[in-house]
Amino acid sequence: MTADKAELLERRAETTVFGLEKPLIDTPRSVSVISDTTLKRYGIRTVDNLTAVAPGTFTASFYGVPGTLEIRGTYAENYFEGFKLIDNLGTYTTPLGDAAQIEIIRGPPSPIYGPGRVGGLLDFIPKSAGEGGAFPQKASGEISLTLGDYQKKNLTAQGRGPVDLGPLQGGLYAYVEADDSHSYYRGIYPKHQLAELSGRFSAPDHLRFAIDLQIYHSTGDVQTPGWNRLTQALIDDQLYITGRNAALSASPGVPYLTPAQTVLTGGVYPYAVGLEQAYFGAPISDPRFVLNTGAGRATLSPHDVYLSPSDFSDTETPTAYFAIIRGDLPAEGTAKLELFYNGLDNRRFVSYGFPAWLRANVAEARATYEANAKVPDSLGKLHIIGGLDFRHSQARDMQSYESGVIALDRRDIAYGPTPTDSICDPFLIGDAGDQAPANCLGWETDIHSRINDTGAFFTGDFALGNLDLIAGGREDYYDVKSSDTGLLATYDVPTTAPYSASRVMRTYTGSASYRLPSGLMPYVTYAMDSALEYGQASDVAPGLIRSGGWIRNSELSEAGVKVKLLSGALEASLDTYRQTRPELEASGPGYTVVNTVGKGEELEIRWVATHNLSLTFAGNIQHTEVIGPDPGFTYIPAYTVCGMNSACYLNSFGGAYVTYAFDSLPGRSGNYADLAVPHGVESLYANYITDQFSWGRAGLTLGAIHASKTSGNVPNPVVYPGYWLVNASAFYQYGSNELDLVVTNVANKLYFTPDADVYVNLAALPGIGREWRMTYTRRF
Repeated sequence: MTADKAELLERRAETTVFGLEKPLIDTPRSVSVISDTTLKRYGIRTVDNLTAVAPGTFTASFYGVPGTLEIRGTYAENYFEGFKLIDNLGTYTTPLGDAAQIEIIRGPPSPIYGPGRVGGLLDFIPKSAGEGGAFPQKASGEISLTLGDYQKKNLTAQGRGPVDLGPLQGGLYAYVEADDSHSYYRGIYPKHQLAELSGRFSAPDHLRFAIDLQIYHSTGDVQTPGWNRLTQALIDDQLYITGRNAALSASPGVPYLTPAQTVLTGGVYPYAVGLEQAYFGAPISDPRFVLNTGAGRATLSPHDVYLSPSDFSDTETPTAYFAIIRGDLPAEGTAKLELFYNGLDNRRFVSYGFPAWLRANVAEARATYEANAKVPDSLGKLHIIGGLDFRHSQARDMQSYESGVIALDRRDIAYGPTPTDSICDPFLIGDAGDQAPANCLGWETDIHSRINDTGAFFTGDFALGNLDLIAGGREDYYDVKSSDTGLLATYDVPTTAPYSASRVMRTYTGSASYRLPSGLMPYVTYAMDSALEYGQASDVAPGLIRSGGWIRNSELSEAGVKVKLLSGALEASLDTYRQTRPELEASGPGYTVVNTVGKGEELEIRWVATHNLSLTFAGNIQHTEVIGPDPGFTYIPAYTVCGMNSACYLNSFGGAYVTYAFDSLPGRSGNYADLAVPHGVESLYANYITDQFSWGRAGLTLGAIHASKTSGNVPNPVVYPGYWLVNASAFYQYGSNELDLVVTNVANKLYFTPDADVYVNLAALPGIGREWRMTYTRRF
């Protein structure tokens, strides 16, 4: 095989998909593994950039914060060393700097890793002192400094070294990172600090130990809807409708409205307030909705998005992993005990009237035994793994969005935030208590959730000649308890008293593959999984417990073919899938669950063509359909209300139109396609890396990503055209020094991605234009 200088090809057998050590070419599932070298050479910094190397991973805007991948049209889950992390839907930017590799699995997790959502997952494998299966023999490390556009400043330091404590041998690895930068969007200044310590050790009697400790803190991951007041002219020509509403007044010298000030005649919060009106097919005459000051037209810059100086986000999330492993047991067995912890504390506020305070803790213990079963050689080989686990989570999810004070279109982005389009928030009182003053926005939902999951699992891999069969399953006993003590808790459930439920759920998976003499490996997979319907703090709402919608089944059918050719220099996979998966939606007060059906095809090719040149292709075609009727709550854009009547916009943008049942809109009473996800996404990249010379070595990576058009899901929506993004990176190494240059969106293409959730039809985020960054690394 030719040299894989960009580390595109699999370096070692993986365990993430089934929990069994198995090469990807022999794994009957659609999987992409991205090494740390590939991340570097392709200039990948966030999960949104993974589209460059992994098919089916296009991610729409979750308010501008790249926290979670969208795989096969639905949000994926993040894992750490095979353990599920607390959900991260726009909470903070998922860090990738300390990744040894990223594993992207399309479809549900293995029964060993617990119940999960069909669609996919991202598993983060941190750098450690045991990479490659060997401990370091001497101390080594590196320091890197990155500078770039928009005052980009990033500093990292990492090092590893041996540990010799007599019978205990091993190594330690440490990584620290500090980032203090502005961003493409004016007024957003994301900062973060990351520290990780990893240890890998061996001891007599075939004992091994592993430990990973990580702490991440970020500020400035402010959520932004992007551009409001959507029209096709805004997307096509950046022509924005300006104007403000002067019907409401804030207190003198105060930079915000109280909830009671959002009504003309005064109101008593949290009931008689709000800037929202239910839409029943015609515009509403409301003086608060009229743009009666500064109405006109302006051209927006993509640098200017919906933002206020009062917007903030502050996150801290610690993670810990520990494992003790005993080998050389009966039946060539290995026993493993793993312990895992993940915490989250996030406080954030968006000035249109959305605060959130998320606190959560998850602890999990997993015991496994892996062995080769004794069967006659004529009957093949049977490899099995089974065990038990227990996961406990405690969460408190405090948010405000139900009283109706949110009106995204009220703010004139061209003019900037004003007191009459900003709402005061609970954090104004600091940490003195959990409720805001009576004249400010309070915590309308305050969910206290506790979840216990006790599970047993089993997976077997039976090989007979070229035929391979894998089957697995698990049984989980769930015990959940939840209450809502927020100001508007009884909108969703009749009482603030706790709701509880328990249930036994089963998960199954089965796969068959056959290796043909040509090197092709066709396969089929079926999986039926169960998953909890989480809120943003991985909590379960009491209304879902009351209705029985707190846990749902999902299903996957997948068929594909994999191949490794040219002495292993070319790896390719092609698959087709059909999945059914529930999704959580807002529904007036509380939540509801709707079902989705996704279908698609995916192709991935990685080819080390010569000693210096390598090529990759990742592409997919997909169609996701929401199975109606859809009773979900959503905001209705002004163009749905006004049609082609542009004068109507001036009488609509000051407030918000909503529907409490999406299926009440024309043409949405049955099934409908999710048009916020592009039908097709393709990525083609080439890498050229020179040999080592006396002057050092250098490399160049050039690639392009194409996404087809998207839109909102209301009838006759605003359409966001398809686009191509061209990216380039280059490096030069000499001795212990390396200089890397990355330029993204080389052509400075203007493109848009629709927002998520209830704002999918109301706002869109202009994509990041051309950016550059340069990194100097010194190794020692």
